[in-house]
Amino acid sequence: MKNILELTKERPLIFDGAMGTMIYSKGVFINTCYEHLCITNPKLIAGIHQEYAEAGADVIETNSFGANRMKLQGHGLADQLEEINRASVRLAREAAGGDALVAGSVGPILKSGQVFLDNQADELAETFREQLAILADEGVDFFMLETFTHIQEAQLAAQVAKTFGLPVFVSMTVGVSGETEKGRKIEQIIQTLENDGNVDGIGLNCGVGPAAAYSNAERALPLTTKPMVVMANAGYPQEVDGRMIYMASPEYFTEYAKRMIELGVRGVGGCCGTTPADIDTMAKSIKSMTGVKKHVAIASYTSQEAPKVDVIPLAEKCGFAAKLARGEKVTSVEITPPRSIDLKPMLAQCQTCKDAGIDAINIPDGPRASARISPMVAALAVEREVGIETVLHYCCRDRNLIGMQSDLLGGYAGGLRNYLIITGDPPKLGDYPDSTAVFDVDAVGLTQVVTNLNHGMDVGGNPINPPTGILIGVGANPCAVEPERELQHYMNKINAGAEYAITQPIFDPEALLRFLDAAEAKGGSIPVVAGVWPLVSFRNAEFLATEVPGVEVPDSILERMNHAKTKEDGRKLGIEIAREMCAAISDRVAGYQVSAPFGIVDLALQVLE
Repeated sequence: MKNILELTKERPLIFDGAMGTMIYSKGVFINTCYEHLCITNPKLIAGIHQEYAEAGADVIETNSFGANRMKLQGHGLADQLEEINRASVRLAREAAGGDALVAGSVGPILKSGQVFLDNQADELAETFREQLAILADEGVDFFMLETFTHIQEAQLAAQVAKTFGLPVFVSMTVGVSGETEKGRKIEQIIQTLENDGNVDGIGLNCGVGPAAAYSNAERALPLTTKPMVVMANAGYPQEVDGRMIYMASPEYFTEYAKRMIELGVRGVGGCCGTTPADIDTMAKSIKSMTGVKKHVAIASYTSQEAPKVDVIPLAEKCGFAAKLARGEKVTSVEITPPRSIDLKPMLAQCQTCKDAGIDAINIPDGPRASARISPMVAALAVEREVGIETVLHYCCRDRNLIGMQSDLLGGYAGGLRNYLIITGDPPKLGDYPDSTAVFDVDAVGLTQVVTNLNHGMDVGGNPINPPTGILIGVGANPCAVEPERELQHYMNKINAGAEYAITQPIFDPEALLRFLDAAEAKGGSIPVVAGVWPLVSFRNAEFLATEVPGVEVPDSILERMNHAKTKEDGRKLGIEIAREMCAAISDRVAGYQVSAPFGIVDLALQVLE
């Protein structure tokens, strides 16, 4: 297996979660020496390691955090130091097998409130050396020196650790303000570790929950070229019946972990309060992210290798495409397929939209990974029975490449001409957490598949004549956490053949305009349809701001919505804000895709009046 430094260059890694939290949850008293359990209750420790391995952790940490002579003396266990440390490695290695790395966990000797004194250095160094030598001899893959608050002690431990020839990660603990208890700022800490030749990787762990950990990572990443690992707590604990319980959900924890990966963090895991459930949700989500998962390579057949076919021009693909080609504003309303087999209410909503002059019905594919009636079946019914065009979302989550191609060909044969190609939400973030995601390709790869079909070639390089004439739409997120990464992803879609884009709901016109300027500077000039969401209440706005990936709601909008005291006031204000958004971006977009919150189509239509 490659070492930790090689692996972090290839992909972000998933670290395991809390050990102490899990031990405590098994009924072990807090005054017990948790490291001693490696020899007194190895089955318990092995079971916890195994849970994290099965949850998808790429790195399993040894249960040796406080297994140094000074800490063990407090429990009267100093004479068992070697046995404890060796057992900690064996238990972790057994769970890791050949699929995961084993990190030798070493914590600080000094308490956070103590002062590091130079005359202590020799004793501390010898104490670290004794533990590190055992962990190295027993075969850890690298050292994780974690939860340090004194930078001098961390550097001393790293200096000793480096003598054993293994990669050394140093992980510091800072508070919400980005400072240690002694007031040292995160910028000073990172610069010091960046310049320390004994430190191969840098970490932030413990002390804060996911949101604050993300903020600290934002400050730290620009200051280092070394791989960074962030292991946040599960939020802030609350006392419930005498126990400290962490109230944050795995989905909340995962959302911030994904944002950290998008920032450039190369490893994420959990500290206090986290469990295998957090790691499982996080692992499934992150391992399916574009740039992390290895997708099937899709060749382009749009050059001279393609058969001689009559490629259908944009203006002839469908009415929606014709308006885009003429530079006229297009409009669509998003209507979600029902959770039942009765399509009549949906068809009635679509008829209302047609009567109002809307160009197309936007039909999402399993939004938030929930199960509804097939969006393709719904789209076919809408076009057949209502006579209005549809924009069918098609995601890469649920089908393999062969199945997706079959759907595209079948849908086209049935009359569907307009697809919005998206990667899709991992199932763990939806209603069916035990479902598995396929993700043979992402939105870029599937866009290339459709482009090939439009040029008369299937994914295997076999000719298809006549070719399809699918209008290829893709998603865009002007408010992405990492703008440059999103912009490059957007350009990759355009290069793969995207003909227009629909954005995430826009609440900050300036963010959209910056994105469009940046895309145009790179040659990414395709028509962009702006996503618009009429808010209905402050709670609705708050949910979008905190829980929906890719949507940013400015504080000024939240403050305005907070002034709405009744349901009617909330809806009226939401429509007003949506109209303001449309007006602010009118001269830069090709049209509007308006959502119908909670299925209330009238709200969307009022925005477009």
